[in-house]
Amino acid sequence: MLTVHHLGKSQSERIVWLCEELEIPYRLLHYSRDPVTRLAPADYRALHPIGTAPIITDGALILPESGAIIEYVIARYGGGRLKVSPESIDFPSYLFWFHFANASLLPNLTATVRAAVRKHDNAVDVRPSRVDRAMSLVEARLAETRYFAGELFSAADIMMFFPLTTLRHFRPMELTGFPNIRGYLKHVGERPAYLQAMRKSDPHMPLMLA
Repeated sequence: MLTVHHLGKSQSERIVWLCEELEIPYRLLHYSRDPVTRLAPADYRALHPIGTAPIITDGALILPESGAIIEYVIARYGGGRLKVSPESIDFPSYLFWFHFANASLLPNLTATVRAAVRKHDNAVDVRPSRVDRAMSLVEARLAETRYFAGELFSAADIMMFFPLTTLRHFRPMELTGFPNIRGYLKHVGERPAYLQAMRKSDPHMPLMLA
């Protein structure tokens, strides 16, 4: 059986949510973060050399990485649901936002990026400008369309939701200047599959939907 190894307050919530949206059978195993370091416990890190969430097992398969897992589950168990067809006009948008979540948005929100050029012998932290550009891009997209890939909910939304919500427990971010993002979080956060997934994965964690 497909097993989701869920590390509390982590990207593995995406996979629980995906399984709930697809209404497929799965087993959910919980792991708690180290109370001091806030890192994954040893038994989680032992699952795969990468040692980070999410990780699934499916028979002999052990697979990490959000995007890879979502692609695998949709192809193997979802019959292609929540994925935009290559023939669709929305296919390029689906690909962009599906990959933008972890390739650009999440790293810019979590990592300190320093420019190679120094001024007065001090490194220039360019992270704020990159975060501003990324968030402005997200806000502009959600002014154009209901979901990231277009007018239909897709796996791109599952990928994008974590950096805008649960990540803010670790990296606080004010959304008062982003009305389209806040409206998006409100209506997507009301999806029954999302609420069910969060009740199962992190029942005591406040949802960051505003």
